[in-house]
Amino acid sequence: MSETRSDDQDAREAHHDLLPASELAEARGVLEAALLVAGEPVPAAQLARLFDPPLTSETVRKLLDAIAQEWSPRKVELVQVASGWRFQGKREVQPYLDRLAPEKPARYSRAVMETLAIIAYQQPVTRGDIEAIRGVAVSTNVIKTLEDRQWIEAVGHRETPGRPALYATTRTFLDDLGLRSIAELPPLADLDSSHLLEMPDAPTKAAEAPSALASPILGSDPTAEPGAAADRGEPAASETQTLH
Repeated sequence: MSETRSDDQDAREAHHDLLPASELAEARGVLEAALLVAGEPVPAAQLARLFDPPLTSETVRKLLDAIAQEWSPRKVELVQVASGWRFQGKREVQPYLDRLAPEKPARYSRAVMETLAIIAYQQPVTRGDIEAIRGVAVSTNVIKTLEDRQWIEAVGHRETPGRPALYATTRTFLDDLGLRSIAELPPLADLDSSHLLEMPDAPTKAAEAPSALASPILGSDPTAEPGAAADRGEPAASETQTLH
């Protein structure tokens, strides 16, 4: 049975490799339209299922690459992120696009950004791990802020007394940074969490992603996120009773 399925797959791939230019052009137009109206990243596998029979992954990849190449001279680009493919504005048009949504992007306190960086680079980690690295207690509001933003999630529990939750970053976190995987994060040595950091809003700010975690903004706003004011007087981790 497995050999039959393999033969069928080979036949389908051979068929798609031999698709007439007119059919490939039509498929390319459908993919382009689907991505333009989707409003969120679309996985390649889902794009393949727009067709009957579904296109092969190789055909979809070639068509997406062709679309990306065609759009490269424009102010909008097609990129691949963790959750799939999407169109987004290029960096040079960001100041203009910002005027479509004049509200300022959310600012996050030093505690939030340090916690996020620790989770991103050390995941999976517990609150106890984070406290050991930062040297201060982790406010519940800090964790809640990151969970509400859908940048982190509990992915399990450590098999130690109390079974503390293990936290890791999400696909949304990668999408908002315009990254395909954690491996594309900037080097840890480049991070600067000495100021409040401003994270990009997907998808229009994703072009700024490579330096998002490492680029400080001027000034500070201790009321920018829940619990930020309390963070200024954050107790040392050794002074609190936490279950790790």
